[in-house]
Amino acid sequence: MIPVCDNSVVSDDKISALSKIDVFQGLSHDELESLAACTIPRSYGPGEDLFYEGEPCGGLHILIKGAVKVVKTTPNGRQLVLTVQQAPATVAEVPVFDGGPNPATVTAMARVESLVLLRKDLYAFCRRNPNLALRFLEVFGARLRTLVTLVERITFGNVRQRLAGMLVEFSDTSGSRRFQLPETHEQIATRLGTVREVVSRNLGRFQNEGLIRVARKDVEIINRHGLAAEAETEM
Repeated sequence: MIPVCDNSVVSDDKISALSKIDVFQGLSHDELESLAACTIPRSYGPGEDLFYEGEPCGGLHILIKGAVKVVKTTPNGRQLVLTVQQAPATVAEVPVFDGGPNPATVTAMARVESLVLLRKDLYAFCRRNPNLALRFLEVFGARLRTLVTLVERITFGNVRQRLAGMLVEFSDTSGSRRFQLPETHEQIATRLGTVREVVSRNLGRFQNEGLIRVARKDVEIINRHGLAAEAETEM
């Protein structure tokens, strides 16, 4: 029997949005409809926080539109962007499943539309559909790999190396050597654990060295091999 929530009216838009989320693909229409009935719609403007580090988890956030950054803050106030999530995606999987507080703050980078699924409702669906739990394990694995890569870069690489690696990743994600920076210099600096001026200075150096061409937010990788080698240079 599929869990039934109190929500009596479920829009087709909700069902369609959930069907585009990786972990929910494979659910039947009836299951998606029942799942949609359990969700709570939320909207956030650019710069608005979806939830805060250290607070109790309010549920799984299912991003329908927009993008968010996941930020960790140190005791002295320094911030580090752990990752950026673009819709369609989910965030807050870890605290939903382990029952602990939110390990980081999640902030909207653009207008965000999301659906919140409470922990008890998610658990009910996972008990009825073990394959759903397995798909969440895949999400956890991907998140862990991202964090391991981040730790490796911060521990063993300098800002120049990390920026070179990020540019290669941006190119791979766009599928072209020409792409637009998806973030501002300030946002990139936060992700790299540095300041905007250092990012701008290193982009200028890469251009002077013939590795890239930059025009505002437009970037073209001229020497991919050289840029990739820069990212992998031993300290």
